Amino acid sequence: MRLDGKIAVVTGASRGAGRGIATVLGERGATVYVTGRSSREGGSPTGRPETIEDAAEEVTARGGKGIAVRCDHTDDEQVRALFERVRAESGRLDVLASNAWGGYEKRVLTQKFWELDPAHLDLMLDAGLRAHMLSVQFAAPLLTETRGGLVALTTWAVDDDYGKNQNLYYDVVKTAINRMPVGLAADFAPYGVTALAVSPGWMLTESMREALPEELARLTETPEFIGRAVAALAADTDPSRHTGTIRTVVELAEDYGFTDLNGRPSSLWWDSYLKGVNLAEGVG
Repeated sequence: MRLDGKIAVVTGASRGAGRGIATVLGERGATVYVTGRSSREGGSPTGRPETIEDAAEEVTARGGKGIAVRCDHTDDEQVRALFERVRAESGRLDVLASNAWGGYEKRVLTQKFWELDPAHLDLMLDAGLRAHMLSVQFAAPLLTETRGGLVALTTWAVDDDYGKNQNLYYDVVKTAINRMPVGLAADFAPYGVTALAVSPGWMLTESMREALPEELARLTETPEFIGRAVAALAADTDPSRHTGTIRTVVELAEDYGFTDLNGRPSSLWWDSYLKGVNLAEGVG
């Protein structure tokens, strides 16, 4: 499943799922534009130490070519400039992994909707739904010229049972993101571009690694699990069966035959969640 010669953009890639996607694409030989707000020169709006430069260097160390681009995906002109740069330097775009998401800058709490902080809604909409929409919109001319590419939106597979979500802001915004592939697939169809949403499970991100005790950490998946999912889609010569849909990492693992770093095609959290029990419930 090599991706030599492929050009990818991964947004929100300084840490977490974005970094996991970027590094696996690099491992398969792709050139990856690693974007986000956290940089060595500008610092991080969340105070985290990880940067886009760190991630780009890891992409290169893993066998690809990492290019760090500082980009605030809530700023239209910065997003436009990003894809103009990709066009000027690379002349094509094969993979867009749209991962930027500001909704976790505040904890997603289980609360009655009238108790929620409207500032959190703004983060989810501006640095979440709108960031996804504008990233794909400004990437679209290059994607349609390249033809046959992939758009993967990272998301959460919102359950129809609202009791499993219990945060109306999060529920509604993620549901809107999950609807995006339907329209994207219709518009991209004449150009052979596959568009879908991909949902990880409970990930052991950098911040979670610091916070979780070992007995909970062992339930999780690594960010490279979703990276392997996106890489498998990108290497598929005909991933069109997935266009317009939302797929979980475990569904894609079964389809393509990949595993997480521990050799398992699932996690203990997924095993339990698919039986109706969320082992992460109540964990801050």
